Amino acid sequence: MHMADALLSPAVGGTLWAATAATIAWCARSLRRELADLKIPLMGVLGAFVFAAQMINFTIPGTGSSGHLGGGLLLAILLGPCAGYITLASILTVQALFFADGGLLALGGNIFNLGVFTCFVAYPLIYRPLAGRQPTRMRLALATLLAAVVGLQLGSFGVVLQTSLSGLAELKLIPFALLMQPIHLAIGLVEGLVTAAVVLYLQRVSPEVLEAQPSDVRLGRVVPVVLLATMLMGGGLSYYASQHPDGLEWSLEEAVARGGESQPESGVHQGLAEVQDDTALLPDYALPGDDSGRSVGLAGLVGSLITLVTVWLLGRMLRCRAADPP
Repeated sequence: MHMADALLSPAVGGTLWAATAATIAWCARSLRRELADLKIPLMGVLGAFVFAAQMINFTIPGTGSSGHLGGGLLLAILLGPCAGYITLASILTVQALFFADGGLLALGGNIFNLGVFTCFVAYPLIYRPLAGRQPTRMRLALATLLAAVVGLQLGSFGVVLQTSLSGLAELKLIPFALLMQPIHLAIGLVEGLVTAAVVLYLQRVSPEVLEAQPSDVRLGRVVPVVLLATMLMGGGLSYYASQHPDGLEWSLEEAVARGGESQPESGVHQGLAEVQDDTALLPDYALPGDDSGRSVGLAGLVGSLITLVTVWLLGRMLRCRAADPP
């Protein structure tokens, strides 16, 4: 559900950038008060894990479409909403800059849609009340599943609304929503099941992760497993990702086929596209000139590593600022 720049006007894209920047600043201030040392490596490895997981598109049967995990809810559950949001923002920034996945003008919107609705709506308003303080495994799974569906439904409708407000792609609000919402319902169900599986596993091997006690996290039980899963997904399973268009791409194709049209892009779009061309080391998760997709595993490993280092550095910066005297 990574929007391209062509879907957003500079006004809408700029507004979403401002909203996202304000949310990141608020999260950073909150984390400077609460971020524990042991949470920083956890942020890094979970960021790398979600980056790799997002590379694996799964086919939605009978639609010709595919989906992938967003990861915002998982990060919020395991890290808390502010740390989860900062981590997700880092993932999407790495994807946009180094892999040309999602536009630069649309980056604020992508962070907002995939992060705000999961970390600050679905997590506190759906997951936490349903899971309760001492959830059973069944209750935890159901809370995770429902929160994942709600978060993705809100995020996908955010895309519809922002695209309609921009007016660059003449897609009517209701017809576009009738394409986006059902396909992302299916994607949300899969994400909910996968997220629940990860959360239930970590509850068994290191339950303190879910109890928001970062000083007690047994990193030796969590980090090696997450890193191994990251390498397997990014360096191996990514070769077998579905080649069908994802839910947003499929919805756009269907909408255009039913009469929607795209308007010419502005100079802002073209300028940002040139910047992205210069920064993308592995555009579309492949070496330049590799049309076979053989280098996708390399892209997965490189991207996971860049994400891990980026998130770890951000965590250290926030922790150092927290330690500075007022």
